[in-house]
Amino acid sequence: MWNNHQALNLLSKILITLVTIATLYAIGLRLIKPPLFPIKEINIQIVKDPQTEDDELQNVTLEQIEQLARDEIKGNFISVNLTEVREAFIKLPWVRDAKVNRKWPHGLNVTLEEHQALAYWGSHALVNIYGEVFRVTVDRDLPVFTGPKEASAQEVAQRYQRFNQILAPLQQSITEITLTPRYAWRIQLNTGTILELGRSEIEERLIRYVSVYNHSIARLNQQEPLAYVDLRYPNGFAIRMPETTKHVPHKSGPRRET
Repeated sequence: MWNNHQALNLLSKILITLVTIATLYAIGLRLIKPPLFPIKEINIQIVKDPQTEDDELQNVTLEQIEQLARDEIKGNFISVNLTEVREAFIKLPWVRDAKVNRKWPHGLNVTLEEHQALAYWGSHALVNIYGEVFRVTVDRDLPVFTGPKEASAQEVAQRYQRFNQILAPLQQSITEITLTPRYAWRIQLNTGTILELGRSEIEERLIRYVSVYNHSIARLNQQEPLAYVDLRYPNGFAIRMPETTKHVPHKSGPRRET
């Protein structure tokens, strides 16, 4: 073998390759282990609130971020797992989404999007402006959404926005909106009045209510708002006065079950 120049050349190349790989491996270990390239800064950027254009954190606190950095960010600039860091931020109660990338030579850029609370979902959760349900403990003056399942929250949120647009000329707004298991809609206004909308022609019925309110419905009781208005009649309404359970037809007409 020692007289075989081709075999010796091949063996020499193999040994050189192995030494090179071992050297690179050792250098790599040195690079990915502290104290080389330690993470010294975390730059927090905020996705602006689409409603207020506010670009400051409203609910996530500096203390929460500092605690997360101590507990969840492992390794240095090279070895840190960005996916794990992102998932840790998303677990913060008010964070809707997070993006994480490296900033040379010793930092991380973190972009956070907070949930923007639109309403309560029942008594145990909140709904954001995208109709997504999330869970935090909060005490705020928000409308209440109720539906047969959480997947309904997006549609309820869309209806809420549209219904409030229709009610705007009356300076009335919704404090509670309910989608029943039979897919019927019911809303309670800030005046205390409950509107029964049914399952079909929902917007048309609410538009009709708005169009006749000032010259018709509002005059039925000058002291207090009506307790209840059933809009499921094709040619009129059924109303309930405050402190009573009596229904008084506003206009005659057969009622359709909807």
